[in-house]
Formats: sequence, C-alpha cells, structure tokens
Amino acid sequence: MAKRKRKLHSVKDELILKSKESILTAVQVFNNPNIQFKSESFIVLAIIAWTYLLHAYYRSKKIEYRYFEQKGKNRKFDFTKNGAYKYWELERCLNDKKSPIDRVAVSNLLFLIGLRHEIEHQMTTRIDDLLSARFQACCLNYNEYLKKLFPNEKSIEKHLSFSLQFSSLSEKQINQLSDYKDLPSNIATYIEAFDEGLPEDEFNNSRFSYRVLFVPKTANRKGQADKVIEFVDPNSEIAKGLNKEYWAFRDKEKPKYLPKKIVSEMNKIGYTRFGLHKHTQLWKSENAKDLSKGFGVEIEKTWYWYENWFNFVKKHCEENKAQYV
Repeated sequence: MAKRKRKLHSVKDELILKSKESILTAVQVFNNPNIQFKSESFIVLAIIAWTYLLHAYYRSKKIEYRYFEQKGKNRKFDFTKNGAYKYWELERCLNDKKSPIDRVAVSNLLFLIGLRHEIEHQMTTRIDDLLSARFQACCLNYNEYLKKLFPNEKSIEKHLSFSLQFSSLSEKQINQLSDYKDLPSNIATYIEAFDEGLPEDEFNNSRFSYRVLFVPKTANRKGQADKVIEFVDPNSEIAKGLNKEYWAFRDKEKPKYLPKKIVSEMNKIGYTRFGLHKHTQLWKSENAKDLSKGFGVEIEKTWYWYENWFNFVKKHCEENKAQYV
C-alpha cells in the first residue's frame, strides 16, 4: 500500500514538473525573435501544460481521469490502438463537474482549443500580435492555479516577464492589430464567432484577454530608472476615457434568441415546415452548443442562441428550401 502511494505521489509530481516546463517553453518560444511559428507552438504547449496540471489535480483528488465504460461494478477502460490508457483531453478536464477552473479562464482555454483545431493543418499569418493578450492571460491564469491547486509548488511568475521590443507601436500599427483581413478566412471567422458568443463581462475580463496600456514614462528625478510600463488605475480618468473610446462598439448587448423565436422567424419568412424538432436536429448535427463555436450561451440553465446561429439557420433553410416551404 505504501509503495502504491509513493508511486501515486511521484506520478503527480512528474505531471506538475512537465506541466511547468511546457508552459515555460511556450513562453520562451513566443518571446524568441528568431522563431516564426510562435502562436501555433504556444497554443500546443500551453494546452499540454494545462492538461498535465489538471491531470495532476484529479490524481491528487483520486478522481478517475481515464476514459472508461461502467459495466455493472466493473470499469472497462478505453485504450489507444497501441494499448495505452486514454486519458482525458483538456476540454474533457474542463467540462467535468469537479473541475476547479473558473468560467472566464475556461473561456480563454476553450478559445485556444478551438483555434488549435483551425490552425493545426495549415500555416497562419499575422496571428501573433492579434492574440498575444489572450496568451498573456493564459499564462497568468496558469500561474494562479498552479499556486492555488498546489500551494507547495514554486510559482513561475518570475519567468513571465514582458518581452523587449526593437521598435515602438505607431497608432497605425495598433489599429491594424484588430484587422483580420490578412488572416485565413477560417481563422478570422472563428475568432469573430467565438468573441461574439462571449458575454460582455467575460470578453472584457483580463482573465480572458490581458490588456495593458503602454505609455511613455520619464523619471522625475535624476538617478531614477525610467519605467517602460505604467499600470493605469482602472478608476482613473485616463482609464475611463480609454474604456469609452476602445469599447464603444461593444456597448450594445448582443441579441439572444430562444428556439421558439428562431422557429417563429423562419416560419414568417416562409419556411413553414421548419419546426422545433428540425431545429433540434440541426443544432445537434452541427454540435452547435459547443462553446468554442460561439453560437450561444447558457444562462441559468437556459440556452440562448446568438445572431450568428440565427443566420446559420436561415442559410440552412435557404439551401434546403424545398424541404421547408
């Protein structure tokens, strides 16, 4: 029994060690000016880091994190084609009822998981600047949960410094950071759909995307080193002004639809044979309630669809007009 406990402890420790190495490698790769494959590498390594961290957590709590089928009192475990146990992937870890990760941090990770699915088979361009704030949030969230879940482990904040730049950003460059036109269409569509599907409080939360205001700063006294970064109080006048200017296009609450409303609108257009059953069949066939797709949100156990799903349904009806008219 004692030998089994020692083995359990050593596996957990190894998972934590490899998890920390994975996230630190992700940061090193992203900050390396000689590497072009930054975002893609960061995403893969960060997902591995979080997966191992949660595996270590579930192991420490004696929660089974291998896939299995319950056969009476026995468990029939799933294996890979080479005979290894199938352990939970990150999304399965996050979806478990016993997951310790908060809602906003989960949204950040679901975004990365969905993005990995889009980019794993093709090259991308200009993605690093667009998504660096979300990568920063991912690192800060990781460090927080490392300390929270394993208090005896050394944190990694000393390794998560800001990278140095060889040039400053002009206003034109900053404006271009929100321009998706040079991205592959599937990446741009994914990012816009995911963001549209997030509640406002999540999208604006620094745990989803860590935004920092950079301003030139000169020391007031001789012998004082200039600070490259100044953190602005969110209650200050400059922060209030920035928020109003930067988030003006986000002030409007996104429309939300119940299934009956979508069906009713389709019927008004003329698709009278499109009913609730057809709607249910459609969203199930598209796995549309997968949060990473950004088609809707669950609020107090009620699912609401966003406008992008409404448009998807409309397009579906148009393409299958003979079936619904």
